[in-house]
Amino acid sequence: MRSLWGIAATVLSLIYTVIFAPPSAIGSLFANGHAATPIIRAWSWCIIRTCGVRIEMEGLENLRGIGPCVIVSNHQSLFDILASILMLPGEVRFVAKKELLRIPLIGFILHKSENIVIDREAGGKAIRRAREVVDHGYSICVFAEGHRFSDNRVHEFSDGAAWLAILNKLPCVPMAISGTSKMMPRGAKFVVPGGRMRMKIGTPIPTNGLRSGDRAELTRKLEAAVHAAFTTEVS
Repeated sequence: MRSLWGIAATVLSLIYTVIFAPPSAIGSLFANGHAATPIIRAWSWCIIRTCGVRIEMEGLENLRGIGPCVIVSNHQSLFDILASILMLPGEVRFVAKKELLRIPLIGFILHKSENIVIDREAGGKAIRRAREVVDHGYSICVFAEGHRFSDNRVHEFSDGAAWLAILNKLPCVPMAISGTSKMMPRGAKFVVPGGRMRMKIGTPIPTNGLRSGDRAELTRKLEAAVHAAFTTEVS
């Protein structure tokens, strides 16, 4: 029965994408992308509920009153993105690879709704884009391992998140996501439904007074905080 649920949930998730992607694309053209946010949240909610994903959230008090920030997390599954959209307060945008722009309509939504699409050969452009995104009231979420890992471990972080935070004078907030590696691992065709995931937000790390040369040390602190909060067993 669970396998049938997984197939049905995957098919329904694709149907939700067909339904929600066009209005999300239209909404991304208005109010600096803010008009797309409630549509994208509804899209995420439908997928998460259909797949029976239960989310445990810890540490939300660490985000109170700090304003826009850079949230730095590990990455195991597409559900990490959906849960972050749905559960994090305020409005969050993501750092994404430029290759995602090639996906029809999804790439358009990513770009126009104020996400930061990284071109590794144009780092300065990413900094300017990040400043615009923050000025428009968004926090930035960075999956610092570079891509998804499905082995239920936290891998080495790149220093891109720390670099963005320092140059934009934003606090960094570590976030550990546990339990999603089993839901839809890399290469899986169908979701494994009915799972439980945990999101744990750590203590913000200020970047006031830091320089670009401090990004390696800041990255190590963020990685250590995520390691400490991560669990291989979600209760």
